[in-house]
Amino acid sequence: MPRTGEPGRSVSSRLLDVLFAFRPERSALTLADLTRATGMPHATVRRLVLELTAVGALERRDDGRFTVGLRLWQLGTLAPMTEPLRGLAQPFMEDLYTALHQHVQLAVLEGHQAVIIERLSAPEAVELVSQVGGRLPLHCSGVGKVLLGHGGTELLERVLAGGLRRYTARTPTDPDAVRAETAECRRTGTATVRGELSVGADSVATRIVDAHGTVVAALAVVVRAESVRPAAVLPSVVASGLGISRALGWHPGVPVRTG
Repeated sequence: MPRTGEPGRSVSSRLLDVLFAFRPERSALTLADLTRATGMPHATVRRLVLELTAVGALERRDDGRFTVGLRLWQLGTLAPMTEPLRGLAQPFMEDLYTALHQHVQLAVLEGHQAVIIERLSAPEAVELVSQVGGRLPLHCSGVGKVLLGHGGTELLERVLAGGLRRYTARTPTDPDAVRAETAECRRTGTATVRGELSVGADSVATRIVDAHGTVVAALAVVVRAESVRPAAVLPSVVASGLGISRALGWHPGVPVRTG
């Protein structure tokens, strides 16, 4: 692989730096934005961006900003875990949405965060901090707590060692409290969040299990605080999670793994 002028950096690693600069909250970027985000020289960024645009990985808008291209999006849909999961979960998510008219979201674990891979939202529902493709913290989001609770001791301790960011006055930041919550989550397979990530937003989440008993995703309903009692929503969320799990091949005789 040809090397750039920076020791230890390949051309491919720099291309990835450019692509990974795009986020759900910053999906259209200028060359100047990309230069700041990557820390590379403007001339280098310009060359890489033009190469990516030429092959359809990026697209240039009329205002001069760049977005992820259709070819790159098509490639992303081939991810072996997320696409079948989204397809199987869709009917259950649609039923939840029809019954509750609230945000319904599906997330998977990536590193130390939960990544939203699908969401159905009502126009009048509470505003959320992240969109599809966005990332949520594990210690204070509904889907995050479910994934953290079933991710094993090593993951839990790494998250705790990295520090627990406070998002609202209700965000749990005490390691012992988070350990206790994750233990309860493993026991019940569910998590409830009340204004811990966003003021005015509550969440009820449950696990999704594959044929081997591995928790592969989390399903949640996010509602405006005090608009719906979590206890009233929980049975529907759990039933949907069980339905998706059965569609993935799980049945009650398969024990759920916890990491």
